[in-house]
Amino acid sequence: TPKSVRLGILKLTNPFLEEVKEYQKRDQKLMEKLMSINEGNEVDFGVDDNRVVRYRGGVCIPDVPELKKMILEEGHRSGL
Repeated sequence: TPKSVRLGILKLTNPFLEEVKEYQKRDQKLMEKLMSINEGNEVDFGVDDNRVVRYRGGVCIPDVPELKKMILEEGHRSGL
């Protein structure tokens, strides 16, 4: 598996993706999407090899202030 993926122009590392995945498990709407994905009823949503829910290839970030803060901090740190 890759060591990182891009979120827009921001690169996400595997530890961060693991955290996203854990928060996704607590997100009711994403869990409903996951059930729909598993039933074969989704075109735009999917799950990658690491079991991270994605929308058209992009990582689905749950509406969690801590995650959003981490993304913003990483963007600032990397000069984006």
